[in-house]
This record gives sequence, C-alpha cells and structure tokens, in this order.
Amino acid sequence: MAGPPGASGHVPSASPLLQLLRGAEVFAPAPLGVCDVLLAAGKIAAIAPELPALPPELCRVHDLRGHRLIPGLLDAHVHLIGGGGEAGPSTRVPPVTLSQLARAGITTVVGVLGTDGTTRTVADLVARTLGLRDEGLSAWCYTGSYELPVPTLTGSVRRDLVFVDPIIGVGELALSDHRSSQPTLDELLRVAADVHVGGMMAGKAGIVHLHMGDGLRGLDLVRRALDVSELPPRVFHPTHVNRNRRLFVEAGELVARGCSVDVTAFPPEDDPGDSLYAADAIDRWIAQGLPVSRLTCSSDGAGCMPVFDAHGHICAMDVGRPTTLSDTLTELLARGQELATVLPIFTTNVADLLRLGHKGRLAAGADADLVALDDHGHIAGVIARGRWLIQGGQTVVCGPFERSAS
Repeated sequence: MAGPPGASGHVPSASPLLQLLRGAEVFAPAPLGVCDVLLAAGKIAAIAPELPALPPELCRVHDLRGHRLIPGLLDAHVHLIGGGGEAGPSTRVPPVTLSQLARAGITTVVGVLGTDGTTRTVADLVARTLGLRDEGLSAWCYTGSYELPVPTLTGSVRRDLVFVDPIIGVGELALSDHRSSQPTLDELLRVAADVHVGGMMAGKAGIVHLHMGDGLRGLDLVRRALDVSELPPRVFHPTHVNRNRRLFVEAGELVARGCSVDVTAFPPEDDPGDSLYAADAIDRWIAQGLPVSRLTCSSDGAGCMPVFDAHGHICAMDVGRPTTLSDTLTELLARGQELATVLPIFTTNVADLLRLGHKGRLAAGADADLVALDDHGHIAGVIARGRWLIQGGQTVVCGPFERSAS
C-alpha cells in the first residue's frame, strides 16, 4: 500500500478528493471479482474491473492487489463511554477509543449505556457519539439503559428520537436478567410503541435493542408482545442470544416471526460454559438452514462481562473488546465459511436493520467505508468516510488523547 495520508495523533486534514484502489478482490458483500474502486469526497464513485488512470495531482492510487476488499464492519453494540460498575465505581470500564474500533475494522458504531444509567447518562453517550463522528467514524447511539423508566435526554423516548440526531432507538433494555427492572409486558409494549412511532417520525430505525440475560423466561416477553400487539417484529432486536444454548434455540424460532437477533463476540479466553462462541453460533445457524439475513453480530466492546455466583456476587470479570468482531469473521473464514455467506452478518444485515442504506455495502453512491483483508483474513487497511485509519496493518490515525494517554 502507499504511504499513510497522515500519521499524527489527531485526525489529519481531509484526504485527497479522489483515491483509486487498484486490483483488489471485491466483496460488496456479494463477490464482484477483481476490481478497481474510485473514492471521491468520502463516497464510492465507481467500481469496475478496470478504471481509467486519472491525473496524479488529482488522484492518489493505492495498489491493493492480493487483498480482499469488503465493506467496513458495523457494530451495533459498543459501550462507547465504558460499561460495568456492577461491583462499584472501581469496576467502571474506560471509554472506547477511535483506534480500538479502527483496528477491529469497525467504521460504523452504535453506542449503548448498559447496566448503569445512573452514574452514566444519555447526555454523555450522545456527546461521545458526536465526538467519534468528529474523529472520523460514523456513529449513532441508543437512548436508555438496562432499566425502566427509560433514561432519556429530553424526558421522552419519542422526543429523543425525533430531536436528537444520533439516537436511533432504545437500548440495551434488559430482559430475563436479575439486573433488569423486571419489566412487564405492558411496560415493554409502551417502550416499543414509543420507539416505533418516534422512528417513523424521524425517519430512523426505531428499534428496541434488548439485552438478554440467563433467566429462564428467555424471549417469552418478546413472543407475547408479538402475539398481542400490532408492532412490526423488526422493532425487537434481542442481543447476547448465544449466551446459553436454550436461548439460542429460542432465537432461531423467533426469526420465523420476522425478528432479527444478535450474537455477541465474547472474548475467546472466556470459559464458554453453556454459551456459544460467536463463530460456533454462526456456524450452527448456517448449518441449521436458518435465515442468515436475520442474524447480526456485535462485539459488546468496552462492556463489562461479569460472572455471578448463585448468590449474585461477582466472582469473575472480563471486558468486551471491539476486535472480537473482526476476529470472529477471521475465524469463520479459517473454518472454511465463504466470505460472501458470512459477511452480511457484519455489514448489510446490520445496515438494513438500522436503516442505514448508505452503509454496509460497496456500491456507487455508498459511503467510502472499506476494509482490506490480507490472504489470511486479517485486517491490512481500514478506510472510514474516505480516510485511511489503518494502512499496511498499522494505525495511522488515533483519537486526540490516545498518544498522551500512552
């Protein structure tokens, strides 16, 4: 690859107006073969087997022969300002950084609060979301946390969606978990109705992103909500459905009713117990012939992953890492899964669910969010909105405070 466009600790000045990526094997996510890709002003301008050369003073050329070029990954569940806090203030996880997301190939991210909607606020989350946009990523967030009533910025779920640009839904509202507010069916329906109508009014996704715990009730509340209401199934998006095998079976049954579900890329060193690693869950999903279009994968990056004993005491703790998302994709390829088969789980499926039509795909007019993979499936380059963040496997753009912190 050519030299980095800028290697300062902060976001560099704008990239060249035109960039030509030569000779990569392109997956859009459908395979397009070896193509050139022209980027212009943060967008994909053209994709073709061979694009004409342009004057060097107007266009920077990058040789990507031997690489696979895919859409930037979308992660719909990251604790942008840090998660945790279940065992006191010292267990609050630090905020996620730009380079942590970039190294995972994530070019679009959606932030969540998690358990703690008391010492962490929706205002903080919105501010960090806007900050990541300034740093070069595409970022949105959910209003709310595990709890009810839903913590909001404006005092209303519907107003949050209508008046606060980055907010696209409610999440992660907890079900079947001892840390939840133990919501009733009526309470879940009221939140889902508000987020659905708010999404319609604002032209946004309007989904309820549901944290699923280990409780025996599983997805029962979601099934009952579909039974008794007129709400479209797409409003409900349960995550962590691979946290135990019983819940994973329920999730497979739920998609037949029109819902999409999300598996979490748990850290590989975690003892899986009764859970399924994300790659195992995706393998099983495909082997069972379940609709791949209804499956997404997220990292739970910067989220605390506590292990509780029978008395509710934390006996172990880990932290989610954004890189588990790209690691899961790499592992699937190493197992022999076809890239075109599994790639939508990390790209178009997420973009379509979140109604971000300009994300998750490589096509003329789409945002210039791309990841270059080497022949082992590892990330060699990341472009977000036309700007290189990773090049030649090296981080070339960091957040404004990352170097001082190191």
